[in-house]
Amino acid sequence: MFEFLEETAIQLGPVKAALVATIFTWLMTAVGASIVFFFKTINRAVFDTMLGFTGGVMIAASFWSLLNPSLEYAKEIFPTMHWLPVAAGFLLGGLFIFALDKLLPHLHINFGQAEQEGIPTSWHKSTLLLLAITLHNIPEGLAIGILFGSAALGLEGASITAAVALALGIAIQNIPEGMAVSMPLRRAGMSRKKSFWYGQLSAIVEPMAGVVGAIAVIFMQNILPFALSFAAGAMIFVVIEEVIPETQRDKYTDLAVLGFMIGFVVMMVLDVAWA
Repeated sequence: MFEFLEETAIQLGPVKAALVATIFTWLMTAVGASIVFFFKTINRAVFDTMLGFTGGVMIAASFWSLLNPSLEYAKEIFPTMHWLPVAAGFLLGGLFIFALDKLLPHLHINFGQAEQEGIPTSWHKSTLLLLAITLHNIPEGLAIGILFGSAALGLEGASITAAVALALGIAIQNIPEGMAVSMPLRRAGMSRKKSFWYGQLSAIVEPMAGVVGAIAVIFMQNILPFALSFAAGAMIFVVIEEVIPETQRDKYTDLAVLGFMIGFVVMMVLDVAWA
């Protein structure tokens, strides 16, 4: 199956492949959001474990799918200071999400209305939750697009196989992300249809970010080490600032850590086993 996905991606070309891959990750978010049609609530232990799994996938992807190939490619372009564009991209990726975090009104999943972040606003909780997960999904879409674009340049370690593995890993962890938006809205009294709509809508930015990332690196090859590490920095910021704190607000912190470790191993295996 994995070989079939790789061949299909090659036939499509990097930009179309990035679009298809990120549409798939969007659909997996919709699958997670659709759980709201069958359940009104989800056990908090399960929920925190799944959030931990999400963090593990993102951390593993940040290294094996993004930082490692970024360093390898930087050696070819900047042989004496190959670490510089990687370090700069990583820091700027984190600062980019930091700026959005301070400006964009949003509310993390397990936080109360009074704990909303960004510019003060009277927007409804559903809108703030949607914006929080949307912010989360921007670096994921960028990462997939950048990796497909870098694969088109023939970089060893940033192959189509690695890009497909990253897309699969993010698709898997998008299922709990969809639930993370739709279930709290359902508990708050919103209809099943509206809860599902908001849940799937949170990932609509992934296809857009994916296409932008693929096009950027294809037409600006020398920015590839920077672009890969930028996406990694953005993902790391999201995990540490958002995902991990959300799993530590109840009594199931150990389960969240175990979920994190499982997610990390799953993404590592996806990336390394088929590299």
